Formats: sequence, structure tokens, C-alpha cells
Amino acid sequence: MPADILIRPLHADERAAWEPLWAGYLTFYKATIAPEVSDVTWARFHDPAEPMFVLGAYVDGKLTGIVHYLYHRSCWTVGDYCYLQDLFVDSSARGLGVGRALIEAVYTNAKAAGCSRVHWLTQTHNAQARILYDQVAENSGFMQYRKIF
Repeated sequence: MPADILIRPLHADERAAWEPLWAGYLTFYKATIAPEVSDVTWARFHDPAEPMFVLGAYVDGKLTGIVHYLYHRSCWTVGDYCYLQDLFVDSSARGLGVGRALIEAVYTNAKAAGCSRVHWLTQTHNAQARILYDQVAENSGFMQYRKIF
């Protein structure tokens, strides 16, 4: 990881810095969510009883990337799995290794927590991100199916 990238958990008072990156992520995926969902999500990140986490990547002191991840049980292993749910890097910091540094930080935290796997989803057309993903993990070949309520 380059020396000018600092990865650390976001503090509860850093929501204003997180929100533009969260909005950028939602825009990229053409998604909209109700403001109360973001409120609950932010609160969960800072509740020690919740298995949800947020890390930020700082380049020259500026928050330039975020990753959200959570731990969950599995019927296939004793240890939890870690689901890397959201990863976003501001366009000004792309190509600097920020995405890789965030993924590696999730790996480190998941391993320390006793997780047996880190997994995530991306859209097939997310070609730029998939270049990195193919370098740091295996494509499992699974497709996602869902029903939204």
C-alpha cells in the first residue's frame, strides 16, 4: 500500500465526509434509497452490537474512498463470512491503489475476526473494477438471484 494512503474506520462525526462518496456509489449503480436508510446504516456502523463496518481511505488527508462490510453466519463453515457490500473510490483518486488498499484492509479485519471468506458482488459491466477484482480474488462463477419486497 502506498505510504500516502491511510485506511481507518470512519468516526461518527465524519458523516459529512462520507455522504458524497456514498452518494457517488449510489449514482454509479443508478440506485436511490430513502434518507432514513442512510441514517440507519450510518448508525449501525457505529453501534458495537452491529456486525457492520465502514473504513475510509485518506489520500493527503482527504477521504477519497469508502468500503462497507459485514460479518454473517454460514452453514458451510464454523467461522463467519465477510460480505464486502459497497466499495467506492472518488474519481480523483482512481489509479492510486485506493480500491486495492480498502479491499486488503477488509481482508485483514475479516481474518482477524475469524472469518473464513470475504465475498462480494459486482455488475458484469463494471469492467474497470473487475480488472482489480480479478487480481485480488477469484470469480466464483455464481449468479445472483433476488426477490425484493
